[in-house]
Amino acid sequence: MRRNGRLQCLFGIMLLTLAPAVVLRAQTPSPTPSLEHEFFKNILRDQKAIWTAPFHLDRSDAKWAIPAGVGFMALITTDRITGDDIFNSNRQVRVSQDVSYLGSVYGLGAAASTFYLIGRKKDNYRARETGLLSAEALINSMIVSGTLKIITQRARPIAGNERSEFFDGGSSFPSGHSTQAWAVAAVVASEYKHRPAVQIAAYGIASAVSVARFTVKKHYLSDVVAGSALGYGIGKFVYNKHHLDEADGAITKSAWPMITPQYNRQARQYGVALTWNF
Repeated sequence: MRRNGRLQCLFGIMLLTLAPAVVLRAQTPSPTPSLEHEFFKNILRDQKAIWTAPFHLDRSDAKWAIPAGVGFMALITTDRITGDDIFNSNRQVRVSQDVSYLGSVYGLGAAASTFYLIGRKKDNYRARETGLLSAEALINSMIVSGTLKIITQRARPIAGNERSEFFDGGSSFPSGHSTQAWAVAAVVASEYKHRPAVQIAAYGIASAVSVARFTVKKHYLSDVVAGSALGYGIGKFVYNKHHLDEADGAITKSAWPMITPQYNRQARQYGVALTWNF
């Protein structure tokens, strides 16, 4: 009975992990007038949407939920085998540790800050928004992955006989670095979707971080796959929910004038104003 209860719990966690990638991404954007002013309020709203995402699934989602669930369980079943295999190899550990730093809070926080500060200094709205939404996605991913770690309590590969077991006091599932890296990568790639090189770099770094968390012996394959899917869903949701077109967030240059009606009813004066931005 205990084993069946664990499997049911894991399937529920799988839905929470993968649902944001489909359900949250499909929600209607609701831009805010000022991302800085609404930053913390947006995080609270994001958390509500993320944790309630599984309740918004319908029958049509079964086409991905069932295969995803089967694949997820297959990974968990084989985790100890693949984890033990990589545990016997030490050559890749140093490189994996260095790559893992890119997915840390410090590395990703520095990247978000750089985007924001450059955007402020050069009056580049896209860079400024990228920094803000990356920070928002990063914080959301930290909260969700941290909470799931507490719930699942999965033992890490170095935990001895209890390795890979759930609800045994560990903190392996999901991979926090993977969740964070993919959340920020999804925002950056979405903001610069017109630049393939940026998209390749963003998702390439996120993929490298996920692989590194496995090869550095900190997580199992299911941990990094679940973390990657969760982070991607969070990042896409944050972008779709709070992204503003540059024309909505900043004054842009245009060769055509902006026509604004002017009138004073008391003086009976009427006319139009033409404004150019160069």
